[in-house]
Amino acid sequence: MPKPVPSTRAFQSAADAEQSEKYELRLYVAGSTPGSTSAVEALKAICEEHLQGRYKLTVIDVYQQPVLARDEQIIAVPTLVKHLPLPMRRILGDLSNKQRVLLGLDLKPERHEKKRSRKKR
Repeated sequence: MPKPVPSTRAFQSAADAEQSEKYELRLYVAGSTPGSTSAVEALKAICEEHLQGRYKLTVIDVYQQPVLARDEQIIAVPTLVKHLPLPMRRILGDLSNKQRVLLGLDLKPERHEKKRSRKKR
């Protein structure tokens, strides 16, 4: 097997680091409404598929913990806040759009998902 060149090693190191990064996520919801429940389920499914073992998800009910919502300046629910890895990001509203959530988390959608979305157009 040929020896990797320095640029290849740097690329591989960056890819390995990305695979091991831990994600700290907070999902703000309002009670146990159907919208809140579907947001939690959709986000958990995305995290298990794309971040398995590399994420910490905290679900915060703004009715039960209004101080946390105020401190985070949450004005709409559901709101997903990605604290780590930096940069911090917020995703507001419907979390069932997988492509939108992946982009908000700075994750690249898999190739087969891109092909499927092109076919639908």
